[in-house]
Amino acid sequence: MDNQEVTVEKNEKKICTTQAALDIVGGKWTFPIINALLKSKLRFKELERTIPGINTRMLVKELKLLESHELLTRRAFATVPPTVEYALTEKGKKLEPVLIALNKWITEYLK
Repeated sequence: MDNQEVTVEKNEKKICTTQAALDIVGGKWTFPIINALLKSKLRFKELERTIPGINTRMLVKELKLLESHELLTRRAFATVPPTVEYALTEKGKKLEPVLIALNKWITEYLK
């Protein structure tokens, strides 16, 4: 692959695919959240405990963003206290090879 930027047309606008990808998954907490949900669906507190360093407010914000991009689903149960469960969509699961490639790259880079 050459170093030229790839662009696509969407709604009569040219969009850089690299920038579009980073707009969706470029947040600090995006990949840790996706990585946690690749293993299984998780309740909010389970997810929060799985990701060291994230605070509740940031987790809520990131989950809403990922849901808006259709990378995960949120399922609320009518229980007391309320139970909410998060799971990756098929679109979200397709990021697994990206995570594997990033992990491989950083492992080589850190040597």
